[in-house]
Amino acid sequence: MPAPAPQISVVVPTYNRLGRLKNVISALEQQQFSGNDYEVIVVSDGSSDGTEDYLNGLRSERNVRCFSQANRGPAAARNFGVDKAIGEFIVFVDDDVVAHPRLLAEHMRSHSEAGREVVVVGPLLSPENFDMAPWIRWEQEMLMKQYRALLAGVWQPTARQFYTGNASVRRSHILAAGGFDESFRRAEDVELAYRLADRGLGFVFNLEAVGRHFAERSFHSWLEMATAYGRNDVIFARDRNQKWLLPALESEFRERHVLIRSLVCSCRGRPRVTAAARRVMKLAADAATLMNAERIEQRAYSGLFNLQYYSGLHDELDEAQSFCRNSSAHQTG
Repeated sequence: MPAPAPQISVVVPTYNRLGRLKNVISALEQQQFSGNDYEVIVVSDGSSDGTEDYLNGLRSERNVRCFSQANRGPAAARNFGVDKAIGEFIVFVDDDVVAHPRLLAEHMRSHSEAGREVVVVGPLLSPENFDMAPWIRWEQEMLMKQYRALLAGVWQPTARQFYTGNASVRRSHILAAGGFDESFRRAEDVELAYRLADRGLGFVFNLEAVGRHFAERSFHSWLEMATAYGRNDVIFARDRNQKWLLPALESEFRERHVLIRSLVCSCRGRPRVTAAARRVMKLAADAATLMNAERIEQRAYSGLFNLQYYSGLHDELDEAQSFCRNSSAHQTG
């Protein structure tokens, strides 16, 4: 008799991260979950660092299947993996996320206990003794702030927390929603999550489904990411039928610190002023890092990220929709 189909398909898209990928696969091979009940699907998205040679020669005691495609971005790689998957559930893990041995078991526990069809999101925690760039430290602290708020019940998990570094959902729901939109290279996971939410799925956060995030990103890439998130949020609201999103984002903007709001509105539509402000904040951040002044460092990177994000957002907005269209943006809330 043929072996039963696995319950879970773990989809790992990868691009030029061979060193990290080896640890990711090793951790997935060591899951405290029956080996016959899950498979691992690795999709190389046009890697040029020896990843494909490594995957072609990989021999594993677990069910690890490896594929390659021309470079088309993470959304396309995840769609490819979902298409090849045979598990009932898809668990997405990024190629820089090392899974705790119980990650799969915890995802399945959450699906079992939810009592309804849900998307499960696990945390992306900072590894111990891993030297992160200061802008990545800021990013990780923002994630931890979200996790603390979720655990405290300050707010409930939503589609906006669907980060495919560590998340799971039934394959049938992904297919019914149309998969990832391959036109997006950033926030493509959140865009799919909005469509899953529109189909009635709930969202669950499980702190025990731990992934350790060995994040590495250049400062330039980090800035580009922030700008893309801002642009895409407007596109999701305008072109993807998420009409609630812009009012929510404007409300969040009004709650930002007065200095952030003043900076954003002073720089809006003035690229030279924006570039100068960015240089000053980066110098302040670098100085704070040298002096081990963590609080100042974090505030500087918060200013940098917000400036980039809202610059991208305003690039996509009509003038009449600008969050700075009246003087209240420059006043304390």
